[in-house]
Amino acid sequence: MSRRTSRRGQRATRALSLGLFGPLLVSAATGPCDLYSSGGTPCVAAHSTTRALYGSYNGPLYQVQRGSDSSTSNISPVSAGGVANAAAQDSFCAGTTCLISVIYDQSGNGNDLTRAAAGGFSGPESDGSDNLASAVGAPVTLGGQPAYGVFVSPGTGYRNDATRGIATGDGAEGMYAVLDGTHYNGQCCFDYGNAETSNRDTGDAHMEAIYYGDCTVWGTGAGSGPWIMADLENGLFSGASAGQNTADPSITSRFVTAVVKGEPGQWAIRGGNAASGALSTYYSGARPSGYNPMHEEGAIILGIGGDNSNGAQGTFYEGVMTSGYPSDATENAVQANIVAAKYAVGSLNSGPALTVGASVSLQATTPGYTTRYLAHTGSTVNTQVVSSSSATALKQQASWTVRAGLANSACYSFESKDTAGSYIRHYNFGLQVGANDGTKQFHEDATFCTQAGLNGQGSSIRAWGYPTRYFRHYENVGYAASNGGVHTFDASSSFNNDVSWLINTGFA
Repeated sequence: MSRRTSRRGQRATRALSLGLFGPLLVSAATGPCDLYSSGGTPCVAAHSTTRALYGSYNGPLYQVQRGSDSSTSNISPVSAGGVANAAAQDSFCAGTTCLISVIYDQSGNGNDLTRAAAGGFSGPESDGSDNLASAVGAPVTLGGQPAYGVFVSPGTGYRNDATRGIATGDGAEGMYAVLDGTHYNGQCCFDYGNAETSNRDTGDAHMEAIYYGDCTVWGTGAGSGPWIMADLENGLFSGASAGQNTADPSITSRFVTAVVKGEPGQWAIRGGNAASGALSTYYSGARPSGYNPMHEEGAIILGIGGDNSNGAQGTFYEGVMTSGYPSDATENAVQANIVAAKYAVGSLNSGPALTVGASVSLQATTPGYTTRYLAHTGSTVNTQVVSSSSATALKQQASWTVRAGLANSACYSFESKDTAGSYIRHYNFGLQVGANDGTKQFHEDATFCTQAGLNGQGSSIRAWGYPTRYFRHYENVGYAASNGGVHTFDASSSFNNDVSWLINTGFA
């Protein structure tokens, strides 16, 4: 039997186990897709790295690929219908980096999401494809059990252009996603949903996807955002037309449930706090002019626009797409199920804790370079040989005051000891010292989280906004480097040593 045939057989077996070809037998646990099925609008795609979305599902949720040898491992629920086995990921990825390489479809249709290929916009990989997400960038807990979401940095994206069961033409469909309400930007486009199969803009009404962010190029909601809107191609819509819908509120919750659904002549946006309360309807009514009928193509995207526009950021935990237009009652039951899952914030730091306000020095652990410390010359971050007998100016250049993270107080920012108000930030993935200008971009670029040193010594320090990237010294210059990326300073050779630092008391 060929591998392709075997894969189809596995999908059919999984589909039968989920009752997709016959009466659904719901276990003691009930997932969102069980509720959609009961409502007559079954899931045709179901994606989550945090939990099973059917009460009986115990297959793989996602696949991780580790940087040390490129081997992969599937991560499944701890038990049928349960939360992802984060401990299995932690064990597999110990002492190296890991990326999320596949997000499996739990519906039985085989609509798995993998690295998005180049389209109208190229991605940052050498072949024009997009980056994969870090496996540790979005830690959460569900009912107290640890899990990981999908942290999408600009340039990261997932896609499937050859789907089964997804709405095409003017077909009716629904979708929801659970997202991080605090992780967004104004770029195009952090989407989850139905898109073009060509990876290119094929015209108005060829998409129907959830959008989340504060882009103001097309439509907006009330306040300054972020908003839940719909990407229908060549427009982000919050209501009946391009422009402002004041009934579409700015989101303030840490976890958000975002809902978009459409059928001939009708569509709706709904949303709510994924940790408590009910859904609200932000728009329900006629489709915008030029978008009726729709011309859906049936691809699935995550983190990007239909033409692979990949400048946006966001975090995805779970989401589904349905066949048919779900009722509000069904979606309300799904929201209650999401709330009952008890999403909560996980710890972004897994290494030795740092003391906010303390002065620290960061000592290289790479053999042959252990006399060097992270320092700066002007705005350039580099490593220099420093000792107790060094000049006072050099000691200050190699000392940093730990501050609560400017973008996320659960992580850290490093203020220059000799230039008050200036911090280490990454810019074009080089590390530099810059004055805090108060912008959202600076705060994000100057926020870093810690974990146990990848070489077993000290700590490794990763960028909060690009968690695949770590403080690294390469030819004595500081970078935010990924393990085996496209830049020279991303070289995999000596990576674990170069990104591991002993965090000592500061020289000054």
